[in-house]
Amino acid sequence: MSKQILKAHKIRLYPTEDQQIFFAKSFGCARFIWNRMLADKIKHYDCHKESLKNTPAQYKKEFEWLKEVDSLALANVQINLQRAFQSFFKSPTFGFPNFKHKGKKDSYTTNNQKGTIAVGLNRIKLPKIGHIKATIERKITGLVKSATITKTATGKYFVSILVETVAVDLPKTQSNTGIDLGLIDFIVLSDGSKVANPKFLSKLQNKLAREQKILAKRRLVAKTQQRKLSESSNYQKQKTKVAKVYEKITNTRKDFLHKLSFNLIKNHDVIAIEDLNVKGMVKNHKLAKAILDSSWSTFTTMLAYKADWYGKELVKIDRWYPSSKTCSGCGHLLTKAELPLSVRSWDCPSCLQKNNRDINASLNILNEGLRLVTLKTVGATGLA
Repeated sequence: MSKQILKAHKIRLYPTEDQQIFFAKSFGCARFIWNRMLADKIKHYDCHKESLKNTPAQYKKEFEWLKEVDSLALANVQINLQRAFQSFFKSPTFGFPNFKHKGKKDSYTTNNQKGTIAVGLNRIKLPKIGHIKATIERKITGLVKSATITKTATGKYFVSILVETVAVDLPKTQSNTGIDLGLIDFIVLSDGSKVANPKFLSKLQNKLAREQKILAKRRLVAKTQQRKLSESSNYQKQKTKVAKVYEKITNTRKDFLHKLSFNLIKNHDVIAIEDLNVKGMVKNHKLAKAILDSSWSTFTTMLAYKADWYGKELVKIDRWYPSSKTCSGCGHLLTKAELPLSVRSWDCPSCLQKNNRDINASLNILNEGLRLVTLKTVGATGLA
């Protein structure tokens, strides 16, 4: 079975000096439009208590240099700002839209209109700029919908090409698994296998601390000499070094998560996993850094969309389900006092089964996941 999906391909760009200037103008114009439209919306609401329906086009009369960049890039800023407001009004947890600052995240998005975006042999064609040298490692098939160009803190350029393509279901394996997420082991599967936690941030923590310490000293020197940080070459060089450490952490973590999530999807038909409240868990300051380094939310998101693409099923178990405290053999439930977090193995007082805390939890997660899948199937059959 096959289905239409949207898939993004990230590609490294190598723009010429003139193309870099165009990108800089585009990033600046996109940031300007966002900030100006947001400021005017806030001001209008404060004065009239109603929302302002402003568009990028009306600002081009006053700021003619906005015409130098791709108009679709500015139109996408308007769409993204509208979505930000909709998300805020739908749920305040998303937060009120913020103003954008130079250098924090330089990017803009444009759309494909009759071939204005095209992928060639080591070349990417973009609106108003033409062909750009690129590193294309795999063939991109499907209808190109849009492109998002970004410049990283280390000065690298990338484009994310969004294409509408066809995904074919992977073969069924007749194998199901439950996953217990952890800090010591990244995951423990219900068959007893474990994947160690790579702890990418921890491995580079000392190097990162050294580079940040040098950066702080150079910031102080610039301040003492009354020079702007943007004009201090030593500060800017060190800032890039810090960014490179963060970039390495991010890239290695993403590579690990992508490979692991695809491997699980490829080898199992049903995958059951806990629906963890990561936002609540990071409030524990002793564990917050380790939890964020593990990137459980990103991993779960990858499993979700890959399961949808390839015809597999991901089942999320309620976060309050007592997977660790329930005996997978007889269902006996222990209290929190009987099974503190420090206890990693225990003997069931009812059936005397020896339970490893993590493996036992993954078995219970699998059984609960299969139960939910059965209920879902029965419910769908009943409706039919």
